[in-house]
Amino acid sequence: MMHKGENFNHPVKGTRIEVEPIREEKDIKSILQFLSGKPRDFLLFTMGINNGIRAGDLLQIKVGDVRYLRAGQVHQIIESKTKKKNIVVVNKAVRKALDIYLADGEHKEDQHYLFQSRKGDNASITVQALHALIKKWTSAINLKGNFGTHSLRKTWGYQQRVKFGVGFDVIAKRFNHSDPKTTMVYLGIEDKEVHSVLMNEIG
Repeated sequence: MMHKGENFNHPVKGTRIEVEPIREEKDIKSILQFLSGKPRDFLLFTMGINNGIRAGDLLQIKVGDVRYLRAGQVHQIIESKTKKKNIVVVNKAVRKALDIYLADGEHKEDQHYLFQSRKGDNASITVQALHALIKKWTSAINLKGNFGTHSLRKTWGYQQRVKFGVGFDVIAKRFNHSDPKTTMVYLGIEDKEVHSVLMNEIG
């Protein structure tokens, strides 16, 4: 039973619950629908679940890094945590979201951060602010669980594995994990979960 002021998608004080991926495609679509009138947040969510990079790296992208990329092209980054090379991919979904966001041109010079703070001082939003946004979005669609900044990254990995059947070794390489078992634990996926999805009949 919830008490006044409690957040049902936040762990109980004193406990530690791993941040989860968004597992159901219908929930992803519901969040996209909820964000449809907010171009910055729509792009942020879309780019996050389509790339699988850490939130801190996502928030360091500048307008000029991606403005001119066509679908299928990439922007190379150096991960802030690992100092390893990685890439940001602009697929069709990201390109469409980019076009909508950049259409008004306001405060979107090439040197500006792509995901600017509302303060208007050309600072990107913070990781903490993104964490709060993700909790707001998941609460808005009544999605139960513990969600935060890693949920975007985990959602990418989870969907790649469960929906598209991508191997843990490939996802591990994208995450810069040294061992695919680390990736399996990180995503909270077990082989039986993949098997149950593959038993779904199509057609």
